[in-house]
Amino acid sequence: MQSLVVVDYGMGNLRSVAKAFEFAAREWQVPTNVKISADAGDVRAADRVVFPGQGAMPDCMRYLRESGLEAAVREAAASKPFFGVCVGMQMLFDYSEEGDTPGLGLFGGAVRRFQPLDATQKVPHMGWNEVSQVPDHGLAARLFAEVGSGERFYYVHSYYCDPVRPEVVAATTDYGGRFTAAIGRDNIFATQFHPEKSHRAGLMVYKNFLTFSP
Repeated sequence: MQSLVVVDYGMGNLRSVAKAFEFAAREWQVPTNVKISADAGDVRAADRVVFPGQGAMPDCMRYLRESGLEAAVREAAASKPFFGVCVGMQMLFDYSEEGDTPGLGLFGGAVRRFQPLDATQKVPHMGWNEVSQVPDHGLAARLFAEVGSGERFYYVHSYYCDPVRPEVVAATTDYGGRFTAAIGRDNIFATQFHPEKSHRAGLMVYKNFLTFSP
């Protein structure tokens, strides 16, 4: 049985993420021990690592460093299947405009605040929106397997990722212009949307991660 650790550094909707992975493992019969852990040893020992985030980026980065988990998270992102969710995706980039905050720098680029085009575009971007998969992106094809391009996923965010390298963009969403909905490279996949709040399509993405081999 494989092991999956949801990293607990003090931020994120950990229980919902863990429960969604447990459900996906049962539903599609992928034997997996899902554990929420704040222990660096557990992160290093896990077969797969999930890195969630929720709230303000400055708080998330501070709590990650104070938790003593930053080194283990970096090692996991370099060596095993790794899934970032929401602010957990934003933290993978160089820098965020939110609080002028340095990120982990695993992906080149910045995290920028939505600039509303008019009064009809609310910030934060909250609720369901269509996710368009990038054609011929190999990792997107694997993690979105059996999920149609244009499927709707659930968002709650005021900032979006702006990668330096367009080839890492696995999916996009339109909200006053197209922004990065998911990224993928080698063993790392991350989504701005919340798969755990996105019903069957989100659970399918989690199932695909459970069976994903870089």
